[in-house]
Amino acid sequence: MQLLNIIGAGKLGRTLGRLAAQSGQYRVQDCLARSAASAQAAVDFIGAGRACSQLVQVQPAALTLLSVPDDAIAATAQALADSGRVQPGAVVFHASGAAEAEILAPLRAVGAHVASLHPAFSFADPARAVTQFAATLCALEGDAAALPQLQDFAAAIGARPFALAPGGKAAYHAALSVASNYLVTLTDIARQLARQGGVDEVLLSALLGPLMQGSLANALSMGPQQALTGPIVRGDAATVARHLVVLPLELQPAYRVLGERTVALAGARLPEEARQTLLALLRD
Repeated sequence: MQLLNIIGAGKLGRTLGRLAAQSGQYRVQDCLARSAASAQAAVDFIGAGRACSQLVQVQPAALTLLSVPDDAIAATAQALADSGRVQPGAVVFHASGAAEAEILAPLRAVGAHVASLHPAFSFADPARAVTQFAATLCALEGDAAALPQLQDFAAAIGARPFALAPGGKAAYHAALSVASNYLVTLTDIARQLARQGGVDEVLLSALLGPLMQGSLANALSMGPQQALTGPIVRGDAATVARHLVVLPLELQPAYRVLGERTVALAGARLPEEARQTLLALLRD
């Protein structure tokens, strides 16, 4: 049974710690938080470990998870490296979706193998997260010597690990941001335009929700190109022109950029003459 330390025992750290302890393959040794009370609360939730409020209290472990905020990872890694609490050959990893393992370079300098494991999951409620985490996809990247151990760790907590391409973390995180954050932004744009068209506020979700859900389901099951419908893939430049006339000035850039991407996505379904007409209209 391998020892696991958790530094930064917030929602993610508590969830992964409890799942690791429940797996029977890891023993949570130390949980470090900013205060003794927070560390103890993490230990109580996990059901194992020792509460620590100072780095000097942490004992060496085979695996150490840094579940601190992104802007604290580099400083925490440096402090841990300087503490002498990491033995050569140990694996230290963080769970940031945006940062690469390279941010842990000071720990590599003292002999540790560094990596990152990012679960595509929301940890808003740790108790609920523990029950819903099974089969969550986890993106791995980092030192070759660390990845097999993280694959084992991910499998033990019920996740589905997969490896990112070297240097691929930023593109991976951008994909998640587009798929989640920008979908919300597009919803807001659609609601604004519907209001402009006279749709009552109470009808907005009922009007747009089924259309958005159906489009997303089709794109995921059929692929984006085959799922594409609407005026652009039909080559209906007149409708696109009417859209541009009524669009508020602040929404014009987004509509035009997305329109050009839609022309590209339509591919061979769009005759060349229609393609050129639409592009000229969108770029005007």
